[in-house]
Amino acid sequence: MAKTFYPKMFISIPASNPHPANTEYKISIGEEIWGDRNNLVVKVQMVYDGEIAGRRSPSYPVGTDDYTRVNAAIQKLLAKYDENDEIQYV
Repeated sequence: MAKTFYPKMFISIPASNPHPANTEYKISIGEEIWGDRNNLVVKVQMVYDGEIAGRRSPSYPVGTDDYTRVNAAIQKLLAKYDENDEIQYV
């Protein structure tokens, strides 16, 4: 499968139980190819033992603060992007 997403900056957030150990959310701003266009997007991916889980959608266990922490990371990345900050990985 061809690569379609090219992150420009990202933040990794540890996932809570009941996710398996070594699970993270990778929150990125980058370019994603849709058809013949590149689009700037915010993307949240699941990472298990350091490997991005291709088509697995992010899941936020109820009773944890995972959703709140991921949302805060999205806001932080968007603010960095708006500031044209040179930091690529925060």
